[in-house]
Amino acid sequence: MKNIKVTEKFELIIFGGDGDLSYRKIYPALYYRLKEGQISDDVRILAVSRKSYDLAKFREKLRSEILFYEKGADLEIVEKLIGMITSSQIDADNQVECDATSTWFTNSTEKVRVFYLATPAAVFGSISKYLHSKNYINENSRVVLEKPLGKDLKSSEQINDEVATYFKEEQIYRIDHYLGKETVQNLMVLRFANNIFESSWNAKDIDNVQITVAESIGVGTRGAFYDQYGALLDMVQNHLLQLLCLIAMEPPVNLEADEVRDEKLKVLKALRFYTPETIEANSIRGQYTRGGTDKDPLPSYLEDIEKFSSKTETFVALKANIDNWRWGGVPFYLRTGKRMPHRYSEIIINFKKVPHNIFMDKKNVESNRLTVRLQPDEKIELLQMVKIPGPGGYRYKPYALELDYADHFEHRFPDAYERLLMDVVRGNQTLFMRRDEVKASWKWVESITKNWEVKNTSNVLYEADSWGPGKHVLEEGHDWAKSHHVKRLEEKEQGE
Repeated sequence: MKNIKVTEKFELIIFGGDGDLSYRKIYPALYYRLKEGQISDDVRILAVSRKSYDLAKFREKLRSEILFYEKGADLEIVEKLIGMITSSQIDADNQVECDATSTWFTNSTEKVRVFYLATPAAVFGSISKYLHSKNYINENSRVVLEKPLGKDLKSSEQINDEVATYFKEEQIYRIDHYLGKETVQNLMVLRFANNIFESSWNAKDIDNVQITVAESIGVGTRGAFYDQYGALLDMVQNHLLQLLCLIAMEPPVNLEADEVRDEKLKVLKALRFYTPETIEANSIRGQYTRGGTDKDPLPSYLEDIEKFSSKTETFVALKANIDNWRWGGVPFYLRTGKRMPHRYSEIIINFKKVPHNIFMDKKNVESNRLTVRLQPDEKIELLQMVKIPGPGGYRYKPYALELDYADHFEHRFPDAYERLLMDVVRGNQTLFMRRDEVKASWKWVESITKNWEVKNTSNVLYEADSWGPGKHVLEEGHDWAKSHHVKRLEEKEQGE
């Protein structure tokens, strides 16, 4: 990758350094940043766990995990990274650390010190208190908090209060990895550097907005965790709401962190709350049952979590409204679920149809549609109507112009964690959530959960490998749109 800005030297202390997130995301992110030359091999990294690990055994496991997740990795770079990482034991609850930990901090020479809390949020407070008691926090310290931050507004505020006792707000980085994806960041460029889009980015020209995060897998090994949260808290409260904010926000004065976050906060405050009178028509929750085919049967959610009953939703669809001048009257449809036919995340902007069809003898002209595809590959697609070549009058069809990032840009796409981790080191909070954003999002989400309780709503059962009951929230004349890429996948499956 060209024009890489090399970071200053820093220290990284990873709590949960022997956990799944660290092995899957954090260490591979460090590997690629080291390989690209963005960080130097004299960066100090401490992997902290509650258990006592022999350093040689830890490094052996680390090596195997990196090579498992990064096929074809450069062995020289892998060994260099492993040599930069030291393992250590800290029990923050009981204020206990091994001698190697205090020695590591005593030998510190760097100004920038990043604490990455890849642990359950319930221990964020005790870890922060421990770091303060040992005088490990300095003015240049930063702390990264992984989601979910609580199960409701009250628990979220408690966690934030505990961390804020020892860290200033400008030192706290609440991470949402969706915001580190290239196509998500490209939403800002697409909107604010292209007048053709920004001038029509409003209720006058846009009919509806759809955000879909579909997962083909079940809960897997996360069953115990997932059953405490469900689709609404696991996905909507953070990922989908952050995407909605980037779509709906006003242009910020500049790209300084607080300027961007101020505009996102305005969107969250403009979201219409649900009431007992509106909750049932504008939301639906579901849970997957057995599905698939005779050759490839899929278990139900209850079988996956090994329980006889559960009220946890594995699917949720919502119709949201933003009560402001730009978006008044435009429905925002949000949908996420597990055990759906395909794994993909897409933002679809459906523009309004032409006011009058001059091709009266032909079928209706399809509306323009802009699709921002986030995963598994990153693409932008613009659907427009074009004439079919040849005589015979005006025969036309929809045609999708596609920008495939992988095809148009030579260098590899960095994972979201690579970008976000380097932003923390630089002190750039633009892609991280401020506390008032988190609070506003929880207030809106609680208008859903509390009214589900008031109305005693239950899950609609849907078969595994189906799209779930999302049509319930759609206004008349609307349907869940799919990019041409997803349609091609479905056509291919039908042909097999």
